[in-house]
Amino acid sequence: MLPSMEAQAAAAEAPVEQPKLVRLGEKLLGLGLISPDQLRIALTEQKQTKKLLGALLVEMGFITESALGEVLAESSGAEKFDPKSTMLDSQVVRRIPKEIAARHKVIPVAYEGDKLTLAMADVYNLLAIDQVRRHMPRNTKIVPAYCTESEILELIDQYYEYEISVDGILGEIETGIRDNTNKFDGRQEGYVNPTVRLVNALLVDAIKIGASDIHFEPEGSFLRLRYRIDGHMVQVRSFHRDYWNAMLVRVKIMSGMNIAETRNPQDGRITFTVLGREVDFRVATQPTVHGENVVMRLLDRAALVPLELLGFSDHNVSELKKMLKRPEGIIIVTGPTGSGKTTTLYSVLNYINGIDTNIMTLEDPVEYQLPLIRQSNVREGTGLDFSNGIRSLMRQDPDIIFVGEVRDEETALMAMRAALTGHQVFTTLHTNDALGAIPRLGDIGVPAHLLAGSLIGCLAQRLVRRLCVHCKKPYTATPEECQILGVHADNPPTLYDAEGCQRCGQKGYKGRTAIAEILRMDRGMDELIATSSTRRVLMEYALSKGFITMQHDGIRRTLAGETSLKELMYSIDLSDRL
Repeated sequence: MLPSMEAQAAAAEAPVEQPKLVRLGEKLLGLGLISPDQLRIALTEQKQTKKLLGALLVEMGFITESALGEVLAESSGAEKFDPKSTMLDSQVVRRIPKEIAARHKVIPVAYEGDKLTLAMADVYNLLAIDQVRRHMPRNTKIVPAYCTESEILELIDQYYEYEISVDGILGEIETGIRDNTNKFDGRQEGYVNPTVRLVNALLVDAIKIGASDIHFEPEGSFLRLRYRIDGHMVQVRSFHRDYWNAMLVRVKIMSGMNIAETRNPQDGRITFTVLGREVDFRVATQPTVHGENVVMRLLDRAALVPLELLGFSDHNVSELKKMLKRPEGIIIVTGPTGSGKTTTLYSVLNYINGIDTNIMTLEDPVEYQLPLIRQSNVREGTGLDFSNGIRSLMRQDPDIIFVGEVRDEETALMAMRAALTGHQVFTTLHTNDALGAIPRLGDIGVPAHLLAGSLIGCLAQRLVRRLCVHCKKPYTATPEECQILGVHADNPPTLYDAEGCQRCGQKGYKGRTAIAEILRMDRGMDELIATSSTRRVLMEYALSKGFITMQHDGIRRTLAGETSLKELMYSIDLSDRL
């Protein structure tokens, strides 16, 4: 059926990523998936039924639906949408009325910015695209993605027939409106079981809010649900304890755990495409006196940003790039748990990654999977711990080695040996600041003369919350605050504090940024390290060479209105300025 003149005019108003037209029959013949006789039969039947050629070939058993889907996706240039590994946002789905979705066999699967990804059984159906556009904002770019007809009909049934919101699902469980005999044990797959929908809805909600961790915490008579947002724990809601058994079973099934094991901790992993991007959930259970506690770490690959967008000052970015130009040696990133060390290191690896570089990693565990980089999980108690793993990587002809963490003398010495034999090595340590990495490595057992020749530099960082740009409140600094900031009280600066509005969830903060210090080694610093100089001497030399401490970097951000002084003091020790 040809689109109307009105539909054609509407299609011209907003861009559509048009697939390239090809003859499906010729494509299938060329690939040897059907015979000429089968094609003739299907074409004859098509003249009588007016059905799509692909649908007829599947109905007649000449080709499988999955094989047809692969060919259509490849020949049209459209991506193939996989509903089995995807969680859809019900608010995006229900932007399109059910009757339009069912009539044209389409369903929205992602909506970011001005781009709507539309799963379609027929990616060439311009009339369907036109009908969908009528319900979207003007100039929305619609990107077709191929999905089989049966999968789309199943999605329509799931997302339009069943309650998707958390409150609605809880009401459904309480009243048992679907099936009074259903025990909601979490084992039954599919959207018929409200427990499946409830867990999925909570995961989607956490990603939309921007949580980094989801905590399911059973208490005596209820289950507490908390998210970690911008480094701070936030209670989201509480459930009756009766819900937890079914939810726990569902989480264990999704993450590949043993549902019968309740007395020992377990680890698992879930990978889903949510809101148009791939997100990994690292799941860990812990037996407690009130039942199994579950924490899910969200590893959103969208969190990986280019080096220039990490939030570092121009000075620190310049210092880091200078360190990366050294062909051999070790670079150490320090900071407490949750300070963004992994994100920084992955951004650095992405920056130097290329087809002409062999990057090998040892991680515990691998958090983000990156192209071209050979990543390995460390398994303590086996032959692949950190020290043995480095020895093994050395036989893989690496240019760059990333060691997740230096924990003991053997690992530290192996990392130093790799650095001294022509490799660039990246690793992490738990120290308070960049300078603290030097005595820490000495305590582990690295000789000063070995460290002096192999250390390229140290980066220390913390994460602080950004003030919401829409509601931050200006005020004049008090004399005590002027003393902390190191400015004269006679000319107090304007600072900003958190207020709270709808856009930041009444918190006053939205997002985080890195406060960092980068200590780059040179010949003078190497000489001081080799002679075991004191911390005071090392610091005086570093400052004379332009070293900017985390304190000064944080104060600069505070004076610029990026964060509040209260938030800065929460993350960085400024007690020596009081």
